[in-house]
Amino acid sequence: MGAHDVVDVAFTVNGSPVSVSVPPRMHLADALREQLGLTGTHLGCEHGVCGMCTVLVDGEAARACLLLAVQCEGAEVVTVEGLGSAEEQHPLQEAFSHHHGLQCGFCTPGMLMSSYDLLANSPDRAADHELPEQMSGVLCRCTGYRGILAAVSDVHATHPDGVPGPRNCAARTLVGRGSGSAPAGPPTAETEATAAPVAEDVTIPTGAPTVTVTLASALTAPVDAVAAVVSDVERLVACLPGAELTETLPGDRYRGRAGAALGPVKLSFEGLARVVERDPQGRGLRLVGQGRDTGGSATSADIRLHAEPDPDGGTVLRAEADLFLSGRIAQFGRALAGDVSRRLFEQFAAAVDESARTGTAPTPAAASAVRLALRAARDALRHAVRRFRRG
Repeated sequence: MGAHDVVDVAFTVNGSPVSVSVPPRMHLADALREQLGLTGTHLGCEHGVCGMCTVLVDGEAARACLLLAVQCEGAEVVTVEGLGSAEEQHPLQEAFSHHHGLQCGFCTPGMLMSSYDLLANSPDRAADHELPEQMSGVLCRCTGYRGILAAVSDVHATHPDGVPGPRNCAARTLVGRGSGSAPAGPPTAETEATAAPVAEDVTIPTGAPTVTVTLASALTAPVDAVAAVVSDVERLVACLPGAELTETLPGDRYRGRAGAALGPVKLSFEGLARVVERDPQGRGLRLVGQGRDTGGSATSADIRLHAEPDPDGGTVLRAEADLFLSGRIAQFGRALAGDVSRRLFEQFAAAVDESARTGTAPTPAAASAVRLALRAARDALRHAVRRFRRG
């Protein structure tokens, strides 16, 4: 066989039959990434040392950089994309997010697949004192091992007899980057079942929020005018930077979208909100909301707003919010998330004041979310320098 010859290999990836034409020396990781576009399998050392490329082959963990694609003829392969979806995360993915078991995220696919293999195939070897050794096959560049071990331990405690199976494996059309192919055709009942469900109500996660924000802002408009804005959800949403109301539903529910750009990460959320309490005087309300980004980030919030007269005239607008973050957006950390939330509230309060005084929709906010993030990071750095100098 010549150096430029290719071999046709048929196997199953995340529940979908696929066929790829690959050089005999191409390893499985490159076939997954380049032929099938499944870039969740990361490549690090390419010598089988770092464990970043860990996948499941016929139900057991394997280094995709050491396994040739041609060796996988007829095999069942599961990558991190098959473990769970943005709409239905696997318990391990939820636990990694809850325990902040990731920073840059480069090792996360390997950690997830390695921990799945451990809990699915050897749960009796997943005791807390054994976890450091059992998880040592994947190296974390950010040294976030404590959060990772806490996440795996949490799932093991919840599922002591074995972790639930992958939640995103089903026959579907895979769109690859190269010569890989999968059966095409109209959607079937099975493929339709994997489509993102349309949320009809809001569910706030249990447990402690990622960050809790309590804020107050002095407005110049009289309290009755501010209350008119607070009680009108359409006007209220128009005051929130980057937000847009797209649909009003029965039961005081609202669909909308919001965009943000935090440094290099650009997010676009589609979500649902519901008003759960209204102040009889019309000066406050409580609403819960949740949204998802196509990149896997998710947010949920429990927000309480209340307007009260300021003794010096005007109005004091108070806000309390419990924020639950997961995915890329959670990697910014509690401090930065809190600072950005505070700055967004400053813009929101100014827009509410303008709308209350003019009776019209507010003008677009001048500052962008990326500027808010940069200012928050700058202020945090200055604060750290001041503390260092005092110490």
